[in-house]
Amino acid sequence: MSVREKTLPHSEPGTRKRFPRVSRATGFAGVSAAMVAILVAAGAPTPLLPIYEKEWGFAPWLLTLAFGVYALALLVAILVIGSLSDHIGRRPLMIGALGLELVAMLVFLFSPSIGWLIVARVIQGIATGAASSTLSAAVVELAPERHKKLGALMTGMAPLAGLGIGALFAGLLAQFVSGAAFAVWLVLVVVMALGTLFTAFTPETSTRKPGALASLVPRVSVPAQVRTLFVSTLPGTISAFMTMALFLGLVPIVLASVFAVKNPLVGALAAFVTFGAGTVVSAVTGAVRPHRLRVLGSGAMTIGAVLFVGSVGAGALPLVWAAAVLGGAGLGASFAGTTRGLVPEVKPHERAGLFAAIYLVAYLAMGLSAIVAGLFVDVVGVRAVAAGFGVVLAIAALAGVVATTRRA
Repeated sequence: MSVREKTLPHSEPGTRKRFPRVSRATGFAGVSAAMVAILVAAGAPTPLLPIYEKEWGFAPWLLTLAFGVYALALLVAILVIGSLSDHIGRRPLMIGALGLELVAMLVFLFSPSIGWLIVARVIQGIATGAASSTLSAAVVELAPERHKKLGALMTGMAPLAGLGIGALFAGLLAQFVSGAAFAVWLVLVVVMALGTLFTAFTPETSTRKPGALASLVPRVSVPAQVRTLFVSTLPGTISAFMTMALFLGLVPIVLASVFAVKNPLVGALAAFVTFGAGTVVSAVTGAVRPHRLRVLGSGAMTIGAVLFVGSVGAGALPLVWAAAVLGGAGLGASFAGTTRGLVPEVKPHERAGLFAAIYLVAYLAMGLSAIVAGLFVDVVGVRAVAAGFGVVLAIAALAGVVATTRRA
């Protein structure tokens, strides 16, 4: 590891201290890895929660609650802490977010009941929300000057790739390792501890400025010039994040209850296929016009949702895999088309409020859809809830096609 000496940017005159810092290239690699690790940890509970359900004997709706509260906690953190690093610097917030993620991993590791798992998910949601904007900004700023596009590509691909890798990682351990849940969280405890330690040695890329307390007041705004376009993207954003809720929170329950698939690796693979497809589509469609991306994405999610409903009704497991591929590709295309279409149309100082508005819609759709679905599981059963969720998702995605086409 190459190490250089750097003066702390906030050292007082006459008391300047020299502190070891890794090079910017090393910092870029390490912070990129930390960003992926945060999302890997977010995807890890998908195959593990059904194992906890079997061992502890709690109601299935608590699984979707554990997923839903994570999304809502993440949303609150993004809205409140999202721009704090612009005022206090990237490194302090990165250290704090990764340290809080470490706390969440420890709570998971020693959880004795579903109540503690839900607490861990709330802490994890806050940590992920705090880390997302800060790590993304640091990755872009630390990227080598000749490879700035690589930084932007990392921030675009890491969320979907990390969620898929996390589900697959936990699913593989659940399949082949005795006491898999403990092993998963133990590995992630070590990873987060190393990540927290590493960020203490990364170069600071943002100067401090006043207004830290004022920045904690959520600012959600849609600039006038993109309001009509923003409204037309809402069905696509809602259906994209409902697709994420479906394959992260509901499909593992459906596989166990409807298809009698008890192997946690199957649910993990379904999530991995979904987010893998989304990652690939996001990476290879840079030259596609945002409008076309939104139409294709919403269309793919519509077909995927219909296939999922058909799989539940007919008991046809292969249709779940087809739904995962189309749904994942659709969510990747739709959300990429949304951000690529909106962001260039606003001024730099308007982007924070715009992203807050996008994520407000996105994570409310993800969290509330999972919680509502869970509440109905005990009333009408898993099969009916799964079919109803798929129908609502298909309607939302189809509305995305219509709204985007009419906008054009």
